[in-house]
Amino acid sequence: MNSTQPQTNGNQDSLPKRENPLFNLLLNIVIPTVIMMKFSKAEYLGQVNGLILALLFPLAYGVYDLIKSSKVNGFSLIGLFSILITGGIGLFELDKTWMIVKETAIPLIVGAVVLISEKTSKPLVRSFLGQMIDLDMIADAYEEKKLTHLFKGRLKNSTYMLASTFLVSSILNFVLAVYVLKGKPGTEEFVESLGKMTFLSFPVITIPTMLMVGFILYYLFNGIKKETDLEIESVFRQ
Repeated sequence: MNSTQPQTNGNQDSLPKRENPLFNLLLNIVIPTVIMMKFSKAEYLGQVNGLILALLFPLAYGVYDLIKSSKVNGFSLIGLFSILITGGIGLFELDKTWMIVKETAIPLIVGAVVLISEKTSKPLVRSFLGQMIDLDMIADAYEEKKLTHLFKGRLKNSTYMLASTFLVSSILNFVLAVYVLKGKPGTEEFVESLGKMTFLSFPVITIPTMLMVGFILYYLFNGIKKETDLEIESVFRQ
């Protein structure tokens, strides 16, 4: 993306190292869930301290990820923003309706941004895919076969499917928040239900979302292989 960066070492030196999924799961779901469900009771941390401590783990991880990648990642910023809103709703004891609105609105807004970006010079789907595969190599292969229009079409369809994924995530977030969140923010019952919702978000939201993203990648890679004869392994960034 930076024209002054030498192309020869861009694939290795400029790319952030892949995160450890188990470490991610531990800090963003497991530890916050245990704190909110088990240690936010009055005899332990209390609901305020429990909520603050639980949110510190994903917040610290998000900040660390931003510093490690040495560049602003829009999705990471949205995650940090979401955590801060959650903390604000709990600490200022706002109505839980605001939590439901937040859980529903954030993925919906992200999906809309992904869709709108398709009309700009830098579609977000390209940024997302560009972290994994060499889009320039693939574009050159399509151009050699005079099939550039097919590649553009696949990227556009991938954008629509990715936006749909966020729409589904928004619906699942809404259903989960409505049925799981209990009590009034500022109460022990609310913090415990928030922990339960955090735990359930993995099987109910994260896994379906990962499956949908996996389908998008299969659609894209399968098409690239058939239309360019490129081996998929050759286009992945090392």
